[in-house]
Amino acid sequence: MTDSTTFLQNLFSLHGKTALVTGASGGIGGGLASALAEVGATVGVHGRSTEKVTEICRQIEEKGGKALSFTSDLAVIEANRKLIDDVVGTLGRLDILLNCAGMNRRKPLSEVTPDDYETIMATNLRSLFFLCQAAQPYMKAQGGGKIINISSINERYGLGTISVYGASKAGVAQVSRVMAVEWAPDNIQVNCIVPGFIMTPLTEQGVWAVEHRSEWLHERIPLRRPGQPADLVGAALLLASPASDYMTGSTLVVDGGFLAGGSWEQDPFWKQAP
Repeated sequence: MTDSTTFLQNLFSLHGKTALVTGASGGIGGGLASALAEVGATVGVHGRSTEKVTEICRQIEEKGGKALSFTSDLAVIEANRKLIDDVVGTLGRLDILLNCAGMNRRKPLSEVTPDDYETIMATNLRSLFFLCQAAQPYMKAQGGGKIINISSINERYGLGTISVYGASKAGVAQVSRVMAVEWAPDNIQVNCIVPGFIMTPLTEQGVWAVEHRSEWLHERIPLRRPGQPADLVGAALLLASPASDYMTGSTLVVDGGFLAGGSWEQDPFWKQAP
């Protein structure tokens, strides 16, 4: 093994680290939990479904990784601090917190109910805020840590029927910047991943299985395909590893070029005037 190979392996290694991935029973969270385990982390796999998180732990362990399951409903505010306390109590420390938990209810603005608003905000933003708040003292006491929050391109690109979801994800991006500033003296790096339209069981039905939406996205995304959970692994490993020790308050967009602009073939400024 060459010195350069050893250097790169150490740069992205998570051996000896512990991580908690919330919302890991979903398509994105489960894939990222597996990725962290593959590079050496002991992973707390969190979700609301005991059956799903147990299965993800089984898959991780089949590949030689280490994983433990944690189940709770993060929309219940008391569950947030308890989850962090339980993870630290079980694993001994918490080096990486990866917040993937999220949900949505697609409705026009005029049809959004107070329950819709409170449920989406509680899951997507409030729980993330208090999970990070609970994790900070543990990370500070151990000399530092990494927090990775999953936002969305909808925090900066407006689409109909997802008003509350977009607002919650904009809040995730902004509060991550504030956390990065306040907790920099504690050697805690806080960064965001901004996924585009990722193919998951949730979006497969609501987005990709709807013909007019799927057609528009295939034309609008420069790379001309939906994202896959695996497309987010590189960004997550960068932000979880020593390779990002001088990155904080950043957002990494993984969207196939969506926010950069539409596919150039569809760009009216590219085409010659008649």
